[in-house]
Amino acid sequence: MIIVVSPDASPEDLDHIVARVEETGRQAHLSVGTERSIIGVIGPDDPSLQDTFEALPHVESVHRVTKPYKLVSRDFHPANTIVDVGLGVTVGGTELAVMAGPCSIENEAHIFDAARAVKAAGANMLRGGAYKPRSSPYAFRGLGPEGLAYLAAAGKASGLPVITELMSVRDIDAVCRYSDVIQIGARNMQNFILLDEVGKAKKPVMLKRALAGQIEEWLLAAEYILAQGNPDVILCERGIRTFETAYRNTFDVNAIPLVKELSHLPIIADPSHGTGKVGLVTPVAMAGIAAGADGLMIEVHNDPEHALSDGAQSLTYDRFGVMMRSVAGIAAAVERTLSGVRAPVAAR
Repeated sequence: MIIVVSPDASPEDLDHIVARVEETGRQAHLSVGTERSIIGVIGPDDPSLQDTFEALPHVESVHRVTKPYKLVSRDFHPANTIVDVGLGVTVGGTELAVMAGPCSIENEAHIFDAARAVKAAGANMLRGGAYKPRSSPYAFRGLGPEGLAYLAAAGKASGLPVITELMSVRDIDAVCRYSDVIQIGARNMQNFILLDEVGKAKKPVMLKRALAGQIEEWLLAAEYILAQGNPDVILCERGIRTFETAYRNTFDVNAIPLVKELSHLPIIADPSHGTGKVGLVTPVAMAGIAAGADGLMIEVHNDPEHALSDGAQSLTYDRFGVMMRSVAGIAAAVERTLSGVRAPVAAR
């Protein structure tokens, strides 16, 4: 249920309503707006409570929520959530977040070099995989803890917050120690035990959409994290598997405006995994920002031909710089900013 509180309610009045909700054995989630405050009620559905809550002083109305996800719903939290990932970088505000770096951390020198390059091009976060889910058990699967240490050091040296993937509960302490944002990959979107644990970790989480994940399933997966008390969740559209074989995945640009309509959580676009083809990354990145994405996740490598993973979709340093300037033009058109990146000037 959602309790809409009258604008003349004092903080003490809000506290009273919250207390009455909690007396029924339900959780109360308060969202204070500029005009009205909303209290979300989480717990077993009981229609008789609607009359009980409507009778409370300063309650304007009570509405039942039919969506299976509650905490991630914009009904519960009308204002956009802005996630602070550290070092002055946020996701969900007017400035776009750009997470860039190699798919896999290959060695210490490589991730340091990548950090310098992506920062120079305008990225404000460093990505890199220490644990890699691979289709073949014989493919390079990451450096593990060694890679985490390299990533953290490169982030510190460059002044960039870092994001890396967590695949297993057994590695959560190490990933939390070395990273600023925990990434939950597409293959783990419905690993509910893992989602519970990152919810308890109280560290920003980026949740990727599964290869065949429906929008409702994706938002319910985010609900698991919020239900454990972690409100700092970023969604990531990374393409879904369809019948088309001309590219790696089908990037679902429709999902971006739809999710922003349904949920208050920020959403970023991953055109690297979304297409799997280097020539498609820049135009799809531009499409994602035009559709309302709050940022991008881009794979960048100094020598894609010899990358240990995902070279076919990785931009070179020069190509990444060109992409950033193209994206800056789209950002300006949709009233977003890309700090330190100048959009190309159109010829007259």
